[in-house]
Amino acid sequence: MDGADSAPAFEEAGMSFTVPDACTLPTAERPLRLAEFDELFATAVREVDHVDATHARLHLNGPAGLTARVRDLAAREAECCSFLTFTVTSQSATAGEAVVIEIEVPAAYAEVLASFAQRADAGAKS
Repeated sequence: MDGADSAPAFEEAGMSFTVPDACTLPTAERPLRLAEFDELFATAVREVDHVDATHARLHLNGPAGLTARVRDLAAREAECCSFLTFTVTSQSATAGEAVVIEIEVPAAYAEVLASFAQRADAGAKS
């Protein structure tokens, strides 16, 4: 089995999400982590750029502390899913904080990135 093989999908917030076998996060913690991302997406994502199949750019705005929150979540996710590369950049904001997250994956994990981007898009529209 190669690293891109996937475990069964699970349903959360009306959207399925397939977790790749390469993810080392314990199964019981996966819905909690996904809920953390969904909450971040629903409260802070303002725009999602689908750069290409292996690269997405998320624009976020939120209260003070957003940058630290995003960096922490990205670091924890990259620790268990080493195929994900997160680049978090602070931007100037008129109020609170603005952050851009670049998420990149190898081509074998494009489906995982597509799922993240779909969830971020849903959050941006809510």
